[in-house]
Amino acid sequence: MERLLIIAALLTVSLACRAQHSNVVLEDTLREVTVTSRSAQKRVEEVQIGVEKVDIATLAKVPALFGEKDIIKSIQLLPGVKSENEASGGYQVRGGKAAQNLILLDGATVYNAGHLMGLFSTFNDDALMSGSLYKGLVPAQLGGGTASVFDISTRSGDQHDYHFGGTIGLLSAKIVAEGPIRKDLSSFLVAGRRSYLDLFLKATEKYRDNTLHFFDANVRLNFRLSQKDILSLSLFGGRDNMGIEDMMNMEWGNTTATANWLHTFGDAHYANTKLLYSNFANDVGIDMLNTYYTMKGYIRHATVQHQHVWQAGSHRLNGGVEATHLQLQSAEWDINLLHQRERRKALTGALWVGDEWKMGRRMELSTGVRLHLFSALGGSPYYQIDTDGNITETTVKSRGSIVKTYADVEPRISAKLTLNEHHSVKLGYSRTSQDIHAISGMSMSMPFDRYTMTSNIVKPEQADQIAAGWVGITNRGDYDFSAEAYYRNIRNVYDYRDGKAFYSEIEIERLILGGKGRAYGVELCAHKNNGALTGWISYTLSWSENKIEGINGGQWYTASNDRRHDLAVVGMYQLSPSWDLAATWRYNTGQALTAPSAKYDIDGTTFYYYNERNGYRAPAYHRLDLSANYTKKLKRATRIWSFGIYNAYCRYNPFTIRFKNDVDNPTGTVVEQTSLFGLIPSVSFTLKY
Repeated sequence: MERLLIIAALLTVSLACRAQHSNVVLEDTLREVTVTSRSAQKRVEEVQIGVEKVDIATLAKVPALFGEKDIIKSIQLLPGVKSENEASGGYQVRGGKAAQNLILLDGATVYNAGHLMGLFSTFNDDALMSGSLYKGLVPAQLGGGTASVFDISTRSGDQHDYHFGGTIGLLSAKIVAEGPIRKDLSSFLVAGRRSYLDLFLKATEKYRDNTLHFFDANVRLNFRLSQKDILSLSLFGGRDNMGIEDMMNMEWGNTTATANWLHTFGDAHYANTKLLYSNFANDVGIDMLNTYYTMKGYIRHATVQHQHVWQAGSHRLNGGVEATHLQLQSAEWDINLLHQRERRKALTGALWVGDEWKMGRRMELSTGVRLHLFSALGGSPYYQIDTDGNITETTVKSRGSIVKTYADVEPRISAKLTLNEHHSVKLGYSRTSQDIHAISGMSMSMPFDRYTMTSNIVKPEQADQIAAGWVGITNRGDYDFSAEAYYRNIRNVYDYRDGKAFYSEIEIERLILGGKGRAYGVELCAHKNNGALTGWISYTLSWSENKIEGINGGQWYTASNDRRHDLAVVGMYQLSPSWDLAATWRYNTGQALTAPSAKYDIDGTTFYYYNERNGYRAPAYHRLDLSANYTKKLKRATRIWSFGIYNAYCRYNPFTIRFKNDVDNPTGTVVEQTSLFGLIPSVSFTLKY
């Protein structure tokens, strides 16, 4: 399976070096936190600790793979955020795995936010307004991810004038259109993107029977119903299709819909009500050794949410409630004539209250508490499992009845002490929980990873985090600096039992064991904000460990996402009014991996013995990317040529590492490294009206 996935990914790099083997106003009020600019002074004044703002204008300048601007990969250049792997769309925050991040698009949940196994972002930058990444310490109105919450907003269309644009790149093209429906009263925005990798494959004799393409589309409609009411509707759909001749076919994608009604009662009081829907689905079919099987899964959310915000003197109060009907199908397998499936449903609810309190000239608090409820519903089998993973009892309750309910109280607090106009110190504590668990057998997330939800025996994952930090800027704001230290304690962490894999049992609870985890580290960052040369340097020193009875002898072991050092250098230079240049350099410690400690032969078959989970490391990763943009403004249009070089010095970084027998030495083992990319040039042309 893994080899097939690597082959599929390699089909996208026909222009690369050969892969190598070696050993809106009211709305602005509503989203005040999200749309605040990333100015140096704002970083000092922000009361919330551990929040990073993504500026779309900066994103447009940062070099990207194949020239595709990518909001997901841009946050991987921030302190405390790490890429899972080469070109991966998954990211890891403060010792958490990618599945522990909650990604929201206009409030709706998105899973596996990457096209073609993460080579491209799910999100079209032309449709985006901004994003805020909360690294574990989140406001009370947000919940569902124990590592982070990434809150992304799409743009409202222009209510006054029409604008059109399009971009043609080496591997994909995109278009965008926006304008008024009724001038000053309503607007629309439509953005779409499609790859044409499949056209390149059809032109080759060797790969013409393979499939490799994706598309995504965003639609947003805004209506001013009255002076006090705004209704916004946003839709998103994205789909991937990968197939290797008659051997394998994989499809996956997200669909989301949001309806948001904003009503203002006065200058100091407003409320908004949201209806949210999201559906992530995957469908995998494999023909292997004369056995054909398919696996289908989905995660569906249907949510209603209501909140009020009041400004009362020095207090800004926020309270709300939400309810979600959750459906999850972990697997639906057809193996020849055998049909099996595991399907679960649940109800979740949340009630929260928060307060931002300016206690004086120097002290400010952001406090809150969130009550989270989860009820597993009947209609599907629930089990009791013994210590060896065997089912000892099966229970089927009537559809809609409650099997078990969990209640978690999640306090949140962040405090800022302003030392003077240019310096502040911050301290925070947060408890978060989540009920969707992704179980992956690899070091990086995949769209066909198996998911399970909290049940009678699988408990909600819960994390407590404390963090302390300092932010300072120079007198003129040319430079700013920050330092944060954190410690996370995680309960109910789940991992595969030794020797088990995602396809070995239909009942996922038989495959996993639960335990605890911890993560801690220090994040440093320095920004240069003014002048022709701008950018930042970020460095993270971190540890991440798990302890699960039945794995690694019940001892603490290094988590698969542990990386000791992570360094990113970003530079952007305005050469002239028309030309801007950018470069990024990344370095990180190699990924933790499990290597065989010994091997033995039984009847001609080699078996490996693994003494320690994740006791070894892959080689270090480093890469230099370069880009240049030429912008020409005409009377009624703007033309942009973008050029880039990914992996400028052609470093072959490890994507996967395998262990196999050494044919020249029967007692030896050979380590084989697979690398995806060498040097990759890119060019794209954008025309905007």
